Amino acid sequence: MKPGIHPAYGPVVFRDKAANHAFLTSSTMTSDKTVEWEDGNTYPVVDVEISSVSHPFYTGTARVLDTAGRVERFERRYGGRK
Repeated sequence: MKPGIHPAYGPVVFRDKAANHAFLTSSTMTSDKTVEWEDGNTYPVVDVEISSVSHPFYTGTARVLDTAGRVERFERRYGGRK
């Protein structure tokens, strides 16, 4: 890696607002806000609105869309191919 062109990489806490969950990881993101973590150290904190803890795909609450029903409804409404 070339020196001086890469952003600083260090520990950051990401806090999921939807699930009230936080996790510590390494990232190049920074923040002016800080939080004291479980180990007693202070880390920058980045608030996110959704993460793997609250995302419907990862929690198993994702809905399956009925695409066939949508096509049939469209054809009924606007007429199908003739």
